[in-house]
Amino acid sequence: MAYNLKEVSQKEERLTGGHRMCAGCGAPVVARAVLRALKPEDNAVIGAATGCMEVSTFLYPYTAWTDSFIHSAFENVGATISGAEAAFVSMKKQGKIDDSYKFIAFGGDGGTYDIGLQSLSGAMERGHDMVYVCYDNGAYMNTGIQRSSATPKYADTTTSPAGSVVPGKQQFRKNLTAIMVAHGIPYVAQSAGIKTFKDLHEKAEKAIYTEGPAFLNVLAPCPRGWRYPSENLMDLNELAVETCFWPLYEVENGVYKLNYRPKHKKPIIEWLKAQGRFKHIVDNEAAVAEIQAEIDKNWEDLLRLCGEEI
Repeated sequence: MAYNLKEVSQKEERLTGGHRMCAGCGAPVVARAVLRALKPEDNAVIGAATGCMEVSTFLYPYTAWTDSFIHSAFENVGATISGAEAAFVSMKKQGKIDDSYKFIAFGGDGGTYDIGLQSLSGAMERGHDMVYVCYDNGAYMNTGIQRSSATPKYADTTTSPAGSVVPGKQQFRKNLTAIMVAHGIPYVAQSAGIKTFKDLHEKAEKAIYTEGPAFLNVLAPCPRGWRYPSENLMDLNELAVETCFWPLYEVENGVYKLNYRPKHKKPIIEWLKAQGRFKHIVDNEAAVAEIQAEIDKNWEDLLRLCGEEI
């Protein structure tokens, strides 16, 4: 269906105000945008791995979620929501329930890329009709800004501190989106909350209403871990896309499609300079060049997969 920002923004909120997420955090922006893709007549069962979004939106017996909500352990939201979906299918067959439900899991990169990868992989491989949404903020932000496998190279975190000998994290980030594509599931996409939210909304709608498992990897900047002024949230998203650090693309039934190509690809230094976690390398030409080379390589590889000219 055609995307209309005014109509979408007037939908009833399924993640209400009053939660305790930080000002300038990308995670609640992601959750609200994804849930707006639900049809009003559809109920949802939401699961959230322990993390920033869970601890800040749910304090028993109070919750900011208007749909059924399950708090999972850090490592098992994929298993939890796949189990709820399996129970629903069984009850539907037995004639015990008539309502329509959609099943959506949310997890940060710590609970998705790392300690939740096993349950996520199992849920996708089994073929449950569910959506897993990773709000990727590039570290274990809730427990003290420790590095994860989603943390970019040279980022300063509490477990990869920047010093005079070692300048932050020493490894490039894991490509989880590609790992999910390798599962052969119907729909995988990468998005970010930018501009009119058209890209994120359309991908969320596809993911929710595609039969079978779907995975969304959505960039979700963190003002505390990334160290930027709260009001710069959307600027960080924009720069990540325009520098091709975070390309927007989708894979439907194995077919790659590029959703956005910058007219003038910006150098990664612009994104790095906007964040305090990289302040120790912005004048290190060799380190910046290394990051730029990796981004250029990944971008060209993606263009080939999408059948685009390089």
